[in-house]
Amino acid sequence: MSKVWKVMETTIAAVALSALGVATSFAQLQPPNIEGLRGAPFATVNPPPDVRSHGEGSEWDARAPDGIEPLPVDLYTSTDFYQDRDLWLDQRYWRCNSPRQTTDMRSGGAGSGTSDPRIGRNPPTSARWGDCEMDWPRENIVSPYPFNNAGDHYSALLADARSRGGPTQHTYESMPKWDGVYGEYLPEGRRIWNYMRANQVPTLLSLLTPDYQQRMVRQLYHEGVNAAHQWSASHCWPEGFMRQWATGPTPTRMVVTPEVVLLVGSGSGNVWRTVHIGREFPLGQGIPQWYGDTIGFWDGDALITMTSNVQAWTQHTSWEFSYELETIEVFTPVHNSAGEFMGIDWEAIIYDSEALVEPVRILWHRNYQQGWDTAGRLGFAECTRRLYPVDGFATQVAPGEVIEYRVPDMFGRPWAQIWEEFFEEGMQRPEDELDLGFD
Repeated sequence: MSKVWKVMETTIAAVALSALGVATSFAQLQPPNIEGLRGAPFATVNPPPDVRSHGEGSEWDARAPDGIEPLPVDLYTSTDFYQDRDLWLDQRYWRCNSPRQTTDMRSGGAGSGTSDPRIGRNPPTSARWGDCEMDWPRENIVSPYPFNNAGDHYSALLADARSRGGPTQHTYESMPKWDGVYGEYLPEGRRIWNYMRANQVPTLLSLLTPDYQQRMVRQLYHEGVNAAHQWSASHCWPEGFMRQWATGPTPTRMVVTPEVVLLVGSGSGNVWRTVHIGREFPLGQGIPQWYGDTIGFWDGDALITMTSNVQAWTQHTSWEFSYELETIEVFTPVHNSAGEFMGIDWEAIIYDSEALVEPVRILWHRNYQQGWDTAGRLGFAECTRRLYPVDGFATQVAPGEVIEYRVPDMFGRPWAQIWEEFFEEGMQRPEDELDLGFD
């Protein structure tokens, strides 16, 4: 059986039209289930809903939708979210807002022709409700594969390739011609679930271990209630490994050789990933890297990789990840009925035994746009600090202006340090949480 995902003609047509900027409906990729190792079918034909940050609802007050009984205490009326743990998995605690809606409570307009944000006119208690019927099923997020760690998964994939005479040893003449520029396939304007717009918060919290549930709740509280966002780009911190699948810097270009495959891009930060073909761990001295160390092999024209040794970090609007994070990624080419290369299906399985109660999966399509020979230059974003952590808020400072601020410990979870110092006086954080540093 071929290891390449089979794609329905409707999907091929949709991808082709998407590359031309034509709006299309979504059709499901149809990969075969290859011995339970990779390519198991996705659970639904519909993409995750893309609920925007603003504009839901029509009222300025904090009234719940019809038929919804509000909780006596929720995120926007609580004085100590730590003490509300029994309520965190109730979507009413979040007023049915997705994580992205929560973090954007104090930014942008509310869709009524005014500049008032969704937090309302009497913040934070006037925060508006989201859609209580909106969610992306948990079973569409968790991994469909029977592995608890990336090492076992990679070994099984490699053994399977060897059983069929592989891995494939490509030369410059035989290897897939993927070099070039890629964009994101957005059916009906929608995005993958990792953008944090598709889910009720409790669905995502259910994926996390108790400590990492608390870390995510803490982040959303301080962003949604206090407007104390500690986004990496604000402070010129690195974006971290998981941001490549979200709204941060994504790999937009590829370079393919027999020895290495490069994934590079630039946005709010830079991505520079090197897949070392045919190598084994360890590649370095065991020092974690922002994008980890990646090894891989070819199975026909599919590229299979494993990444380890990733620097633990935070995510914009999403969960923190630990030093235990590892990934399996499968890059499979998509061709149209004429055999033309249209793009790459990118499947990523995220393993993190410290942060996640079970592995999760991201399915992404990157549509091919043009080769390096016609593309514009690739600029890299060098962060020049304009925002400083003043009284716990990322504050813009004019050149020459004298301010007083303290530089937090870069590797001591600086976002947590800032929140604890400036916004949690009187709160009772559990004593067993080792919160000032990765442990």
